[in-house]
Amino acid sequence: MVVSRITAAIFVLLLIGSLGLASVAAVAFIGPMIAHGNNVRHDAGTIIALGPGTDFVLETANGQDIHFHCSNRCLNMAGHLQRHLREHAHTDVYYVQQGQHSLLAVDVD
Repeated sequence: MVVSRITAAIFVLLLIGSLGLASVAAVAFIGPMIAHGNNVRHDAGTIIALGPGTDFVLETANGQDIHFHCSNRCLNMAGHLQRHLREHAHTDVYYVQQGQHSLLAVDVD
């Protein structure tokens, strides 16, 4: 009797844990699409340069430098971008590819 109750408790804990992990994974996958649209891509790293104008350069973890143009929403975050540059903070960039080599940053955090 005790063994069956322990087995049931372990099963319930594993079921709740796996459903929780599946929910977190689904939100992590679908969240950016809901917030930014279907065509948005993500990159992360540190901002190494701002300018000229509304442009900035992001250095990814593998050392690649990626050049972005800011969208209207990104332009409102100029102070935030400068703080990330000054503090060498981790930066997430959500962007859309325009043309062959032009990347438009939709959201920067």
